[in-house]
Amino acid sequence: METKIDLSEKDMPVSWYNINADLPAPLSPPLNPGTNEPIGPDDLSVIFPMELIGQEMSPERWIPIPEPVRDIYRLYRPTPLIRAHRLEKALGTPAKIFYKYEGVSPSGSHKPNTAIAQAYYNKEAGIKRLSTETGAGQWGSALSFACNAFGLECMVYMVKVSYEQKPYRRSMMEVWGANVASSPSNLTDFGRKILAEDPNSIGSLGIAISEAVEDAATKDDTNYTLGSVLNHVLLHQTVIGQEAKKQMNSIDEYPDIIIGCCGGGSNLAGISYPFLADKFAGKDLRVIAAEPKACPTLTAGEYKYDFGDTAGMTPLVQMYTLGHEFVPAGIHAGGLRYHGDSPQISLLYHEGIIEAVAYHQNEVFKVAVEFAKSEGIIPAPEAAHAIKSVFDEANKCKETGESKTILFNLSGHGNFDLSAYDQYLSGDLEDYDYEKEAGA
Repeated sequence: METKIDLSEKDMPVSWYNINADLPAPLSPPLNPGTNEPIGPDDLSVIFPMELIGQEMSPERWIPIPEPVRDIYRLYRPTPLIRAHRLEKALGTPAKIFYKYEGVSPSGSHKPNTAIAQAYYNKEAGIKRLSTETGAGQWGSALSFACNAFGLECMVYMVKVSYEQKPYRRSMMEVWGANVASSPSNLTDFGRKILAEDPNSIGSLGIAISEAVEDAATKDDTNYTLGSVLNHVLLHQTVIGQEAKKQMNSIDEYPDIIIGCCGGGSNLAGISYPFLADKFAGKDLRVIAAEPKACPTLTAGEYKYDFGDTAGMTPLVQMYTLGHEFVPAGIHAGGLRYHGDSPQISLLYHEGIIEAVAYHQNEVFKVAVEFAKSEGIIPAPEAAHAIKSVFDEANKCKETGESKTILFNLSGHGNFDLSAYDQYLSGDLEDYDYEKEAGA
């Protein structure tokens, strides 16, 4: 069997798949925190264009991808599906392991799939400038690239611990013309408040979101963008799973298990949603979300209404959450340090449609190194959580003799995360538990 399964550009999806049309139960509506009443489009129009608000609330199963978006997608899509022959041999497993490799995008992750779309719709709405937050820098890099492509200014609030751990992520954003601030910053009222309370704050995605939302809400020419969590963001990522279905079908394969790392949910949604449509129709399929034990939102969080940001500026949404004031430890998987999860992912987990597992970062880096030695790609720390789950499932197959087909989303490379690998290889990487960090 071939190692790489490729598609031509004509096979690239023409529509995004909207899982809202097929969810086993309706999503609870976002609430206005002042009134506890469901919010409407007008409430969101302060920071989002109407086209994205419409996608957020749309019941339509398929939403067409605009041609200007597909034109930029052609720079890197379709992405390859790779059969991990060498890894299978190294593990001695009868399992078949496939990964969809999103590291071939210009910014090196899956994030441009939605960044390009969001920049396009904002440009069409007459917006001149976008603000956002970023953890590890993958989302900030993607939006910087997309803003440059459509002639928009870009302001990125980067979580301080990642800003210091990953300086070349900041450099990448600045190459594409973005302005990058370490969050909490002195550029916003909320940032200044946090610094006054704790001048040494390492920051969090919740804090950075608050700064980015404040930035957008106080400027007429600026809108806010988010790299995960919201319905329209996860919608745009479904090009990944749609391509993977075509690729697997072309070699007469279908996954028994789909795995993705999960912070806010965009990685997992992108690879799994088009396949979950089959599960809703009766297909036997397992979907696993892999998260860090230092920020185990699904495996240790509560399913309730909470703010998406630390300051409490966003609408209340029902999700699995560790609490909007929770500040996780400074683990290297910066993209998995969000206190909550996508409402869609949360509902799927609550309904028992998907599973979740949590890991310490040392065991994650251990398998990341083994994967790199077999497949040649150094994975980003976020995606390495999915690889750890792949190893676990492949080893179960080795024990039982079953030949399961495993598919996972390798959402990015770790070329800018080598300081984390340095720490692991030198034995200086520390494991954290949510209970210890939360003081429980």
